[in-house]
Amino acid sequence: MSLSLSVPVERASLTIGQDQILRCAGPWTLQHLSDLERAVVVLPGTRSSELIVQAGDITAMDTGGAVVLHRTVTQLSREGRQVSVEGLRAEFAELFRMVSANWARVEATPATKPGWPEQLSRWMLDRAQHAVRGLGFIGESTIGVWRLLQRPSLMRWRALLRSLELDGFNALPITGLLSFLIGVVISYQGAEQLRKFGTNIFVVDLVGISLLREISPLIVAILIAGRSGSAYAAQIGTMKVTEELDAVQTLGLSPTQLLVLPRVFALMLALPLLTVYADGLGVFGGMLIASNQLHVSFTEFVSRFEEAVAVRHFLIGVGKAPFFAIIIALVGCYQGFQIRGGVDDVGRHTTASVVQSIFLVIVFDALCSILLNWWDL
Repeated sequence: MSLSLSVPVERASLTIGQDQILRCAGPWTLQHLSDLERAVVVLPGTRSSELIVQAGDITAMDTGGAVVLHRTVTQLSREGRQVSVEGLRAEFAELFRMVSANWARVEATPATKPGWPEQLSRWMLDRAQHAVRGLGFIGESTIGVWRLLQRPSLMRWRALLRSLELDGFNALPITGLLSFLIGVVISYQGAEQLRKFGTNIFVVDLVGISLLREISPLIVAILIAGRSGSAYAAQIGTMKVTEELDAVQTLGLSPTQLLVLPRVFALMLALPLLTVYADGLGVFGGMLIASNQLHVSFTEFVSRFEEAVAVRHFLIGVGKAPFFAIIIALVGCYQGFQIRGGVDDVGRHTTASVVQSIFLVIVFDALCSILLNWWDL
């Protein structure tokens, strides 16, 4: 023998009686919105100019229920009736009042997606604002550099050396490995073509000029943009979210001199050194493949290298590195200062710093290639 006990489920209701009183009862919550919406639709009409909404029997209410109640009252008021809500509990009345106070703003929100002219104008305005803020940041950084040149004692040398260690010395393994593999790939792919024409020795020209002039500085810059530029944005952004930057400004310190300039100068020192290091390992990787695949000995490789690869190619590659460093450091720090929200905003601007840094580095490298070609260098 089994005994079952059924408990009636409380339902939300909205009814109007013969006394022309609109009675609300039950839980007015999200779980019962479908019942309430149907009750509003089938609500019978009334000829009374005054209508009382008796809400004393509402047992629970959340924002969804308050919205339905306010929409019902508004609809009845638009039909020319004077509607009053009575008996609502204090906590429900406060929620209803909050919904009523913000209802105009909710209705004013456009439900339709703006057309493409408006979207284009908003995008252009947003880009223009970003450009203005970026120019302002560059100007502030330039002023900071000028003051630093006048008073070198303002430089935070400990922060500069720390950044030099993190962004330069600690980047040696990954930079060296990648540069070595790039040299191997270039030499190996070139060997397949040069062997067909019996011009094995020209692998030296291919590896030497391409690595020293273009590939090594560009690969190092892209690595540092992903490794250090993103770290700059994340570190400064986290400091802004946790209000550490506000504390720095309250103490009368400049965030530019404290956070930006040490990173810029450290990267300007580290990137040319990393480029020279990458040049050496890349050429060594190409030398190994030339010896294996094309039977070009180390002695022949070095002899041809001195003859075919001019010093200007090395100087051009190393000379571009400080400018790459300035771009990466400024973009990373700028994106960090633009963070306004929480963790999601930190991730978004960190990603933007990497993408923008790599894009600007490649654009700058392309412009340098065009100008150097015009000058026959």
